[in-house]
Amino acid sequence: MAMAVVRNEGVDEHGVARLLLNRPHKGNALDDALFRELPIALRALDDDPQVRVVLLSGSGPNFCSGIDTNILSTKSSSSPSSSSGDGDGDGARGRERFGAYIRWLQDSLSAPEVCRKPVIAMIHGACIGGGIDLITACDVRYCTRDSLFSVKEVDLGITADLGSLQRLPAIVGYANTMELALTARNFDGKEAKELGLVSRVFDSRQEMEAAVESLAGAIAGKSELAVRGTKAVLVKGRDMSVAQGLDYVAARNSASMSFQDVAEAIRARKEKRKPAFSKL
Repeated sequence: MAMAVVRNEGVDEHGVARLLLNRPHKGNALDDALFRELPIALRALDDDPQVRVVLLSGSGPNFCSGIDTNILSTKSSSSPSSSSGDGDGDGARGRERFGAYIRWLQDSLSAPEVCRKPVIAMIHGACIGGGIDLITACDVRYCTRDSLFSVKEVDLGITADLGSLQRLPAIVGYANTMELALTARNFDGKEAKELGLVSRVFDSRQEMEAAVESLAGAIAGKSELAVRGTKAVLVKGRDMSVAQGLDYVAARNSASMSFQDVAEAIRARKEKRKPAFSKL
């Protein structure tokens, strides 16, 4: 399938792939095409044995300006609450179709979390509404100092429904999430770091990309089984008790720990060299 608004920029010699939201003239606003292409592109990278880490960024001056308002206009004018439209008298079938559409959007923006490989978001410019939904599904987030964030949905008459209200509390805390979501206020890169939404703030996009590419290369040089396992345990453990999480990691490690990788890591440390792990 030819990609129109999500661009795979290839993978480097370290196994770091670059994926670009590519609607710069629309601020990389999320339209149906982008919702459709993003999970397809991420699944392809997940299945590519050459890829070990994925970097997600946006083309043009913004990372993502949120959901395309054309979607909201179209859906609101044809919504089951505006008219029954399906001949069932109470619009139940229309509501069922609309619910299925929301779940499709949710699945699309959950694709970074579903990807077995680490997905790192590099944020610059605006990251609004659906952009927050997207980055909270990524594993690590970095931004530039002039980045602008907002959980914007209430200003559009919407309860945010694509993931930010579910994932943000574990990232920035319940009270902070409540305040950001109810006010829809803007906050900058400095505050994003203070809240814990991003791990580091950079003065420029160029500085951020250079630093994050280096960091991603370091992750790519580690045991792929260990990296995948670490992501899986952290994602699963978020919704488990400590005891359940311990049971899960014990079961996972007993099934997939590579003693060959452990031996190579120990040898490399003794020989003061970088380890060379086999690809999957």
